[in-house]
Amino acid sequence: MPTAERASTPRRYLMCPPTYYRVTYSINPWMDPGKPVDLRLALTQWEELRDRYRSLGHTVEELVPRPDLPDMVFAANGATVVDGRVLGARFAHPERRAEADAHVAWFRSHGYADVREPTHINEGEGDFAVTASWILAGRGFRSSPLSHPEAQEFFGRPVIGLDLVDPRYYHLDTALCVLDDTADEVMYYPGAFSPGSRAVLERLFPDALIATADDAAALGLNAVSDGHHVLLPQAAVGLFGPLRERGFEPIGMDLGELLKGGGSVKCCTQELR
Repeated sequence: MPTAERASTPRRYLMCPPTYYRVTYSINPWMDPGKPVDLRLALTQWEELRDRYRSLGHTVEELVPRPDLPDMVFAANGATVVDGRVLGARFAHPERRAEADAHVAWFRSHGYADVREPTHINEGEGDFAVTASWILAGRGFRSSPLSHPEAQEFFGRPVIGLDLVDPRYYHLDTALCVLDDTADEVMYYPGAFSPGSRAVLERLFPDALIATADDAAALGLNAVSDGHHVLLPQAAVGLFGPLRERGFEPIGMDLGELLKGGGSVKCCTQELR
C-alpha cells in the first residue's frame, strides 16, 4: 500500500485517572491479584498519556473516579459515542457494573441529550470500533450478540459482528485498531478471530496492517489514532516500521502498570465523537 499524506484531526476524549486502581480480582487473563500494582507509577503513566493527547491538540475530559470501582481507569468501556449520541454500557461482570451509571451520569450532566441505557450487555468501545462505513462489534467473551442490532438501530449505522476466540483478546480493542476513520483503514491480529470473522475482515479491509502474534501479545493493537499519530504500547516494536511506511507517526507509550489490569492506551481512552 503506498504511503498516503496523513493529517490529524482534533479529537475529544474522556479519561478517568487511576486514583483507586488496583487488581484485587481476575476477570481476564492479564489480571493477577498476586502481582501488586505500583499506584504512583500507574498514575504517572496515565498522566503522560493524557498530557500527550493534549500536546497533540486534542481535548481530554476527565471522569471523577470512585473508590469502589478500581477499573474505572479503563474509560473506553463505559459508553460508545457516535454523532453526539451515547449508547451506554452494560457490563458482563458484577465488579464493573456500577461504572455504567457513572458514565451515563457524566454524559447527562455535560449536555448530551440522546443517551440510551442499553438492554443488552455491551462494554462500550471495548467491543465497538467506529470506521467511516461501519461499526465493528466484537462478541464471544463480554458483549452479547444481541447488543449488535441494538447498536445498529440506535446509531443508524451498519454493525458488523466479529467473533473473538482467544481469551487474551477478550475485547475487540485488544485485537483491532481503527487507524483512519475516514478511509476504513485498520490494523488487526488475525489469530484473535474465528475463521469466518477473519474472512470478513479480509473482505472489508484487504489492505489492513496485519499484526504479528508478538505485537498483539504486547497489546499493540490497544492503540489510538487521530488519523496521523498512533499512540500505542512501546513494546509493540514490530508495528512502528509498518505504520511509518503507511504515513503514520507511531508514538510509543509505557502503560505497563495498566497492562496488569488487561488494558493499555485504547482501554484508557473513550472518544467523544
